[in-house]
Amino acid sequence: MDLNEYQIRARETAKYPNVGSNLIYPTLGLSGESGEVADKVKKVLRDNDGVFDENVKEAIKLELGDVLWYVSQLSSELGFCLSEVAISNLEKLSSRDKRNVIKGDGDNR
Repeated sequence: MDLNEYQIRARETAKYPNVGSNLIYPTLGLSGESGEVADKVKKVLRDNDGVFDENVKEAIKLELGDVLWYVSQLSSELGFCLSEVAISNLEKLSSRDKRNVIKGDGDNR
């Protein structure tokens, strides 16, 4: 499945208020789901000596799917297709790599 097909199919399951004109809901959802990924990783460090067993990996995969869903919805709300977002990100990273500024901070480096 490619990213745009995923986005189209994921949009069919978007059941939140004002779909098509609501940036807030998917933004908050993205933040929450990203936090759930981070929390699962934190608990592996705390409870499992940093060992990611298959059960934990599967649980994280499911949470990453939720992150992807919210990225997809936010992209749709902004009028972007996921492949466009992905290509823009790779171009940005490639440019930073070529200019040897992939490390560091700041959006405009």
